Amino acid sequence: MKSGAGWLASATQEEVDAFLGGLSDNALLSLPWMFEFWALPHQLPPEGAWKTWVIMGGRGAGKTRAGAEWVRSQVEGALPGDEGAARRVALVGETIEQVRDVMVFGDSGILACSPPDRRPEWQATRKQLVWPNGAVAQVFSAHEPDSLRGPQFDAAWVDELAKWKKGQDTWDQLQFALRLGDNPRQVVTTTPQNVGVLKAVLKNPSTVKTHAPTEANRAYLAASFLDEVEARYAGTTQGKQELEGLLLEDVEGAMWKAAGFDAGRVTEVPHLTRIVVAVDPPVTGHKGSDECGIVVVGAFTEGPPQDWRAVVLEDASVTGASPEQWARAAIAAMDRHKADRLVAEVNQGGDLVERLIRQIDPLVPYRAVRASRGKMVRAEPVAALYEQGRVAHVAGLRRLEEQMCQMTNQGYQGKGSPDRVDALVWALTDLVIEPSEKHRRPQVRSL
Repeated sequence: MKSGAGWLASATQEEVDAFLGGLSDNALLSLPWMFEFWALPHQLPPEGAWKTWVIMGGRGAGKTRAGAEWVRSQVEGALPGDEGAARRVALVGETIEQVRDVMVFGDSGILACSPPDRRPEWQATRKQLVWPNGAVAQVFSAHEPDSLRGPQFDAAWVDELAKWKKGQDTWDQLQFALRLGDNPRQVVTTTPQNVGVLKAVLKNPSTVKTHAPTEANRAYLAASFLDEVEARYAGTTQGKQELEGLLLEDVEGAMWKAAGFDAGRVTEVPHLTRIVVAVDPPVTGHKGSDECGIVVVGAFTEGPPQDWRAVVLEDASVTGASPEQWARAAIAAMDRHKADRLVAEVNQGGDLVERLIRQIDPLVPYRAVRASRGKMVRAEPVAALYEQGRVAHVAGLRRLEEQMCQMTNQGYQGKGSPDRVDALVWALTDLVIEPSEKHRRPQVRSL
């Protein structure tokens, strides 16, 4: 049998028709129940001697179906009455009701995925599924970790681990219970959240992971659902977690936290007094160069400084660009936003930066800035503006926000140089920090 994970997605309609036409009636009848033919790559178990398989993905990415099919693969034998690899399975969810409604009876649950001759019987009073070959799956709630004391299993399916209020206690009890057979294993299906129990599981050497965004399962989702959630959440921290299925971890001592950006997210840009484009040029201009940070920020600077507000409008940064290419990208950003000034750091290029800019637009309003203090020191007053709720972001700034979350008082924890953050800092310094300091500076009158 060909593998659907790779072949089906790339096959032409003629190839699919020819393949199906060559199958017998019995093979055609069994085809809907052969998950390895239809599965997406992230839904198939990785090879190797793993103990835990974590399927991490966005909402609707097919995690539940993958979990249910893995349980089937463990308990079913070649024939309906034959024993499989596992005889005692734990099904653990946040509540008993969620296990029953999603993992057992759900549209992608175990019963829906099982062929008629192998479908288990649900015994409600005992909270368990019993297969024709005698295999049993018991249901457990993460609200009651101690319910896992006593039973023992050779397989387990854990759903939405990152949501569990008693996640670590329940997980620990399950590990003690997973002690039957030669190779007891478990699958975890979850939308990621920044919780200790999930991060610890992922760091365990015996854990393997597959991942997919919601988009990967587009063929089985309503188009209106995808359009709606992408329009509402794309580019937000919640979207990264719930749609892209990414685990967003806060670095210890980070100057910015991922969750903070959504609190100040704007969908409509307010009235702005000034707009600047800030540029942090790379040292060299070739494919291996650092990024050229180009960030557009606007600010409302009327009234007292404590009332001033700023909005980050665009991250127009470019990678591997020549000096002329990044200069044109910066001027194009100015044109798009009708910016008042272009601010460029000149520590590396000196007067060459201005000459390069003016070769493209001789009349561009331009200000050169030179770093006399370290990156962290320059970033601190800008981070304070965020803490005060005075800076908002539009959607679509994921890469800039990722760099910001890697900035700590001890230095930048990411790879390369934080060029996007540097450009952001120069923009907000020009718009808000320096004008505020001048506004507060006492005026000395001569006698």
